[in-house]
Amino acid sequence: MGDDERWVPGEFWPVPDVLGYLTGSWLVRRSVRDLASGEAGEFRGRTVFHALDGGGLLHRESGRFLWQGIARPAERTLRFLPRSVPGTAQVRFADGRPFHDLDLRSGKHLTDHPCAADLYRGEFTVQDAGHWRTVWRVGGPAKDLVLTTDYTRDG
Repeated sequence: MGDDERWVPGEFWPVPDVLGYLTGSWLVRRSVRDLASGEAGEFRGRTVFHALDGGGLLHRESGRFLWQGIARPAERTLRFLPRSVPGTAQVRFADGRPFHDLDLRSGKHLTDHPCAADLYRGEFTVQDAGHWRTVWRVGGPAKDLVLTTDYTRDG
């Protein structure tokens, strides 16, 4: 979302088919806040969802991450695979390990992902055909973070 756009909390746009909705290119803006240290960073880039042979989508994200005054290239790859419930997906890391499920049929989805001793709690919300958001709250002995990512359809 641009600086002049505001996310309207509590208003969700139902997505009957998450894989169909995500297909294509998205501009990404992510804020990262370390609640323990007070540090803040930002990622800006692009995420592209391409069709996978056999079904599902390959998610490729790339851009620049600014942390403590230093900008670095950053990227990640995920796989969004269809689940037995129509319109929903299972998200996996690039190496095939499970990450989380995703069901946006109501326009909102809550999920968890344990990572070593830390717990990632995710909230996915869809505002409309061209805007969606994720908020991950990461807590545990190693991390105390909030990651907020806004996606805007590119084109």
